[in-house]
Amino acid sequence: MPSRRHFLAGLAAATGLPRMGWAAAGSPAYLAAARGPSGDYALFGLDGTGHDIFRIPLPDRGHAAAAHPTAPEAVAFARRPGRFALVIDCVEGRVAHRLDTPEGRHFYGHGAFLQGGAILATSENEIDTGEGRIGLWSRARGYARIGEIASGGIGPHEILRFSDDVLVVANGGIRTHPDSGREKLNIDDMRANLSYISVMGEMLDQVELPDDLHLNSIRHLALAPDGQVAFAMQWQGDPGDGVPLLGLHRRGQAAILAEADLAEQIAMQGYAGSVAFAADGKSVGITSPRGGRLHVFDDQGDFVASHRRADICGLASGRGGFVATDGLGGILALQDKRLSGLTAATRAWDNHLVAIDG
Repeated sequence: MPSRRHFLAGLAAATGLPRMGWAAAGSPAYLAAARGPSGDYALFGLDGTGHDIFRIPLPDRGHAAAAHPTAPEAVAFARRPGRFALVIDCVEGRVAHRLDTPEGRHFYGHGAFLQGGAILATSENEIDTGEGRIGLWSRARGYARIGEIASGGIGPHEILRFSDDVLVVANGGIRTHPDSGREKLNIDDMRANLSYISVMGEMLDQVELPDDLHLNSIRHLALAPDGQVAFAMQWQGDPGDGVPLLGLHRRGQAAILAEADLAEQIAMQGYAGSVAFAADGKSVGITSPRGGRLHVFDDQGDFVASHRRADICGLASGRGGFVATDGLGGILALQDKRLSGLTAATRAWDNHLVAIDG
């Protein structure tokens, strides 16, 4: 856990940093990782219509990226169980810093900025114990590691800034070990949770699923403007069980588990790859690349619509609805209840589409 003295010192130093906004990098609306036709990997900045603004090479397959809230910087994370996270200067198109986990750790593919971008938080695994950790890094000190806190569970995957000094964490509940690749080591007794944790390590709230859904792994997160959290899940049982794959939560309340009709629920094949709220927070979508589905619900958890698209996964808010990506190079818009193509490219988009707020 970081000391309060070091944490506050990092914030004070950050206030003196020069300010350069995302306009200097061409004002991208989204970040997404992809594999090119020759097998090369890159991080792309995309405009609101899905066209390239920049392309920055990556050394291996990327998973997700964290966009700095004001500066034109992105942190690209390797796919689990990855060892690299690259801080990318999106103006100059170069790697400014490389983050390496301490001995006995690996990244889980996601990160989030806190305190106006002064602190980067990263989801990590303590390999020997399987316990989840959140690494803390100071931007003012060249992204030096300044401490870590417990994630509140096993297998923390996506983490989001809930407020300036509070994270919401999707603890997926699945223990892994890099020597075993992506093998899942504790399925019989896995237990996922959704945790709200202060940057000083205080557990503020935690939600677990009912016992009959303990095989549901909470993986990905979205935050509405009013503070409602959506969480997407991946079922570790029979894909035909048709269990809920979307949860909605407000701090201090019980979670709502949302599902479509049984046929559509089974069509998702037990796998929700990404989740996002529309800009107004009144609707929320989850995708399934395995099922080729985008499901839309309202903010009360009622099912609204299903849209079909092969290998659809990346999802973010867009003008009038949602923007999505697929593994075939497509970039799509869901507007006025219709899913249509914006553009296409000869690349395979990875799982996530990250909206830039800066």
